[in-house]
Amino acid sequence: MKKWHLLFLTAVLSLVLAACGGAEESDSGEEGADESAESTEENGSEGSSDLGEEDITLSYVEWDTEIASTHVMQKVLEDEGYNVEITPLDNAVMWQSIATDEADGMVAAWLPLTHGDLYEEYEDQIVDLGPNLEGAAIGMVVPEDFPVDSIADLSDEANQTVTGIEPGAGVVQAAERAVGEDYDNLGDWEVQTSSSGAMATELRSAVESGEEIVVTGWSPHWKFQEFDLKYLEDPEGSFGEAETINTIVRQDLEADSPHAYNVLDNFFWETEQMEEVMLEIEQGTSPQEAAEAWVEDNQDVVSEWTE
Repeated sequence: MKKWHLLFLTAVLSLVLAACGGAEESDSGEEGADESAESTEENGSEGSSDLGEEDITLSYVEWDTEIASTHVMQKVLEDEGYNVEITPLDNAVMWQSIATDEADGMVAAWLPLTHGDLYEEYEDQIVDLGPNLEGAAIGMVVPEDFPVDSIADLSDEANQTVTGIEPGAGVVQAAERAVGEDYDNLGDWEVQTSSSGAMATELRSAVESGEEIVVTGWSPHWKFQEFDLKYLEDPEGSFGEAETINTIVRQDLEADSPHAYNVLDNFFWETEQMEEVMLEIEQGTSPQEAAEAWVEDNQDVVSEWTE
């Protein structure tokens, strides 16, 4: 009986110890699960941040200058490890997309005149990183052999028509102001809007056929490399002084994607460099291929942007 009693006590003690050990393991397991959950949450948060930083969206208006600069910046950011989506939009929608965080940035803001009204509308909702190109100009552009040199001297040339680009573009608004308000000699003239591509097509046709034409023009633009052109003098200042093309980004981009922000902030090139890309595109090279070739051939410049 003593022997059986001893065995019974031993068995009970073993069960008690096992139960205690299981509880400790359970507690330890719960602590480990909590720590694992915390770790997963932290790592997951970091992973989401990294993923967000890898995706960049750039808006642009389909002007030749912006097609060139946006594709170059897309290539540069892709080489830095980002997934870059570029979206062509109307002028006003392009600005709105940055202000509402639907896009991360653009390199297409002509200031202070061409996009001046849009800048004033969204100034408090965007971040202006300053010029990526200086010395840009807008105005009335004509072939070099055009019979007059000044807007003030226009009379009945070119069917009294200024061939414009998209309605609402700053250069179109300036031309409409010149025709409707600033120059008395343009009372019978009209600004005929179309698109950037249509304007370029009509310009080419007129130059090749020797016909007179007045277009709303800007530089940088491949047309100045392709044709002998000139700006008409603008004594009334309808088209303003030389402009800059600025980089604009959404307000939280620096916090969300600091390296992409820095690359966009550092982006700056010269008129001749932009026109190299533009001319390649005009001559039939795709924008992607033209941008890739320029980036490859100008790594010294690109390295200054990506520091």
